[in-house]
Amino acid sequence: MSQVLVLNASYEPLNITSWRRAMVMVLKGKAEGLEHDSSRPLRPDQLLPTVIRLRQFVRVPYRPLPLTRRNVFQRDGHRCQYCGTAQEALSIDHVMPRSRGGSDSWDNVTTACLPCNVRKGNRTPREAGMPLLRQPHRPLSTLSFEATRQMRGGRHAVWAKYMIG
Repeated sequence: MSQVLVLNASYEPLNITSWRRAMVMVLKGKAEGLEHDSSRPLRPDQLLPTVIRLRQFVRVPYRPLPLTRRNVFQRDGHRCQYCGTAQEALSIDHVMPRSRGGSDSWDNVTTACLPCNVRKGNRTPREAGMPLLRQPHRPLSTLSFEATRQMRGGRHAVWAKYMIG
């Protein structure tokens, strides 16, 4: 099941869609293929697209990415942000503990392995002497998350040149 990156007329990433839907848009003249998979011809004269661009600009309303465990793990690359391990079971850690007024926000939660989370306890990283590898932040968009996941999985490396940030 191949997926296709859809770009707006301004080359901004919009969506990831199925190859069937992408082909319908191309055949109807609503989009043009920018990148193709030469190993997967649909017909002798037509290759499967991997990136398409809409011919008309589409205005898309801003939707913030929801704060969920899965999204936090994805943002942090499924690694502990204190020791860098990916081998241990991971949990969510509040940089400023909730008991001390810390909130459930993108800027205050991070991924931690269980030993680091227990060691840090009810302290800030500075008080525990455990600096963060990367400061927590709000990710840009849902699309960049999914595209990054697929590119890390070894698929769709060509998408990287169209992704922002």
